[in-house]
Amino acid sequence: MDAHHPHRPTPAPRTVLVLGPTAGGKSALATELSRRMPGGGECVSADSMQVYVGMDIGTAKPTEEERRGVPHHMIDVADPHGGAFTLADWLDGAHAAIDGIHARGRHAVVVGGTNLYVKSLMDGMFEGPPPDPALRARLEALPTEALRRDLERHDPIAAARIHPNDRRRTVRALEVWTATGQPISALQRQWEDAPRTLPRGWHVVGLEWPVELINQRINVRVRAMVEAGLEAEVMRLLAKGPLNRQAVEAVGYREVLRHFAHECSMDQAEEDIKARTRRYARQQRTWLRRFKAIQGAIWVDAPRVSTEDAAAGVIGTLFGD
Repeated sequence: MDAHHPHRPTPAPRTVLVLGPTAGGKSALATELSRRMPGGGECVSADSMQVYVGMDIGTAKPTEEERRGVPHHMIDVADPHGGAFTLADWLDGAHAAIDGIHARGRHAVVVGGTNLYVKSLMDGMFEGPPPDPALRARLEALPTEALRRDLERHDPIAAARIHPNDRRRTVRALEVWTATGQPISALQRQWEDAPRTLPRGWHVVGLEWPVELINQRINVRVRAMVEAGLEAEVMRLLAKGPLNRQAVEAVGYREVLRHFAHECSMDQAEEDIKARTRRYARQQRTWLRRFKAIQGAIWVDAPRVSTEDAAAGVIGTLFGD
């Protein structure tokens, strides 16, 4: 039975996706929703860096106090010194977590800023054409520099996204181009822009912020991260070994590593973190515009409402008063 309404049956388990820009209050809203939901809810992090153990301050990982008794899944599930944690790894873990939450009769609240994760959870992974072993072997035989030149010529958009040293993704992009005659970036865009229909029992809640206000919040958050010991956190991580290729590129960590390499002062590293986070927020806005096409999505004017009031309004919309 619903604890708030003893005579009302507990509603069937739902999956709620909480979206919004970085530093926009998604984690706080997701936790508050989980506490207020009839039957209770549990959070599933959709953040590509919060999966790593020990990367706490720089990823804005919610603290135990902030979680306030609400179970959180897909946090601290990977070793930043081990192999890369892939989208497929996250999807496997997220689906298992959601299935487990629903089996307990509770609601799953998926929250995080890695919108590729959220999109893939909704619509499945972007697959592209199947691998061609013979073509891949020919590409693998070429030096990275030659592969990079080919990619820049055939698909400059993908080349701008893919790190110059990332042979695996470079080979895949060239494989798709050779097999289909279309850039992988164009195929990915078609997948990104595909119409969105949510499964029954799934809902979207989005937080909207004006650009100038979210940029101010980003600057405040980065300053707080530095004051909370971001530099010392990176030192602790390095004491256990080098970070893997994915973790070392995380916003905040890469800049502190540049400071350790005497390439910039810590003050400059902080400013670089702020600038890179603001760019990331701009990329997120592109995704969020696409998510707005989802019918029935609930969008919250974040600056005008408290977390508690926003949660109460969402609960009323989803479950009735």
